[in-house]
Amino acid sequence: MTLPVNLPMTSRVNLLVTAAALYLFSGLTFAEPLDELDVAHGSRIGARPAAPNTPDATLNSARVTSARPNIVFILADDLGFSDLASYGSEIKTPVLDQLAASGVRFSNFHTAANCAPSRAMMLTGVSNHLAGVPTIPEMVPAAHRATNEHLGTLSDRVVTIASLLEASGYHTYLSGKWHLGSDPHQRPYSRGFEQSLALMESGADNWEHKTYIPIYDDATWTENGEPIRRPSGVYSSSYLVDRMISFIDSELGDSAPFFAYLPFQAVHIPVQAPEEYTAPYEETYLTGWHEIRAARHESAVDLGIVPQGAARREMNSTSDWDALTPAEQQYEAKRMAVYAGMVSAMDAEIGRLQNFLAERGELANTLFIFTSDNGAEASGAPKQDTAGNRWSLSRQGYSIDESTLGTQGSFNTISPSFASAAASPLAEYKFHAGEGGMRVPLIISGPMVQAKDEITHAFAWATDIAATILSAAGVSHPNKRFAGRPILPMTGKNLLPLLADHEARIYEEDEFVGYELAGNRALFKGDFKLHQSQPPLGDGQWRLYNIATDPGETNDLAELEPERFRTMLRDYERFTEQNNVLPLPEGYSRTRTLIGYGIKTRFGDTILALVLTASLLALMVFITRLARANHP
Repeated sequence: MTLPVNLPMTSRVNLLVTAAALYLFSGLTFAEPLDELDVAHGSRIGARPAAPNTPDATLNSARVTSARPNIVFILADDLGFSDLASYGSEIKTPVLDQLAASGVRFSNFHTAANCAPSRAMMLTGVSNHLAGVPTIPEMVPAAHRATNEHLGTLSDRVVTIASLLEASGYHTYLSGKWHLGSDPHQRPYSRGFEQSLALMESGADNWEHKTYIPIYDDATWTENGEPIRRPSGVYSSSYLVDRMISFIDSELGDSAPFFAYLPFQAVHIPVQAPEEYTAPYEETYLTGWHEIRAARHESAVDLGIVPQGAARREMNSTSDWDALTPAEQQYEAKRMAVYAGMVSAMDAEIGRLQNFLAERGELANTLFIFTSDNGAEASGAPKQDTAGNRWSLSRQGYSIDESTLGTQGSFNTISPSFASAAASPLAEYKFHAGEGGMRVPLIISGPMVQAKDEITHAFAWATDIAATILSAAGVSHPNKRFAGRPILPMTGKNLLPLLADHEARIYEEDEFVGYELAGNRALFKGDFKLHQSQPPLGDGQWRLYNIATDPGETNDLAELEPERFRTMLRDYERFTEQNNVLPLPEGYSRTRTLIGYGIKTRFGDTILALVLTASLLALMVFITRLARANHP
């Protein structure tokens, strides 16, 4: 994404000014909460049939008629832990609620707190650090780029489940966000997806072919590996489901099963939704974020998602609702209403996909897996409707008028305060290592799911998605080599046993799972979690929690259980060694790294000339003023 050489210098300067203005003023507050750049009505599912037989498949088998299930893997973007009605939300999600009622909900499923690392683990079953995605590419420190294995793009040392499923006789489709590498050999079409519509960057506008943040030249969409322009005026969730339906329908005649990966843009910045989905929530959020957070906590307890007596804590980024004027409260409530509408629109489009599958006779043999790539997004400005935001966003062609929030041409986010409600009753949110950033909904429903309307409290991890999908398809991971090259073994665990026995565990008490992202760290072992979050939400200190009884991370056990604390610290060091976790350069800042990435991407070497010119002009002004002072 280099700046066109024929772009006038004034335009280059304007773009640089826009980037700087966005950093200083925009609705994406690049102060340290910034994480990842951030910044149709469906019917209910019918009764589930008995699970089909799933014979083993070899990786080189031809396409054959099979009882193996179709698999639809649906990934929301930045969805909070309690954003679904079946997890305690006031948002109406009837399609996903019916999936939950006909399957199993996970209350203790964790991902990375940022999108690309989670997606890498879910699609490969390998630790994100080993898979080449320690963080999103826009925030990789310059010092790490020299290794070629820490670029934030999917490594050639891992194989995607799409590649394995395609080789075993599945059709493989993707429609949605990719963000794991944009070079031709890194695109989904080259990583196992037979047909794909893919957004390369971290996000884009939901109504137009347009980037949402000026560190990118443009939104990059590809279809089957080739750049395209997405149509204007078509809402993202509808567009993605349209294309997925087209992909599936084009090859249903050959009786081969399909794997459909549907990573929505919802509810990533910019938060946008059709008016008919926003309207039902116009008055819902006038009670404010404190009451919504409390109500969701109570509902999650009643549903059995979190244990009775589990406490919650307030975050230092949550503002005082009562200190806002009535007009400010109205505007903040509208911001969240659009967010709720975006969730509801996604739910309805999932229903439309189910209706299509039912009409084609495929629904009964389709396994659905739904989750989010990380927790709630909190990068929106505490006050979005300011003069600075209006000016900077207008330069991108966006309006933030309350009356049109969510519609085409508008820009919207939710604030850290309403993000605390989306994460309820958990603490922290996306990018940080608190449960609010890492614990997300997971629903599995369909063939092989013997339980109905059950909740499992067993710990599960992002890499387990890949292992579960391969197991459901009857495909084994090759572990050492694939397509003539060496690959890393998969470390994720199969979740299917939890679908038959929701009281079971798949991780032993002495097994640990480690995590690191830009200095935010965690280690899970049994019911316990070692946790370190950096400022502004955290203080950089290691803490210990029992997240089975205290998912809100309110009671630090480090001093009460010193031996466990020391043992888990040693386990964390083992994790860093085993997964090649590189230490961050001294003084690393994700904000500065992001801005540097944007400047280099947009301007390339031109920025050096601009900086030198500006420095020379400043020096000339200084010399002129000094001369005048000495010779009045």
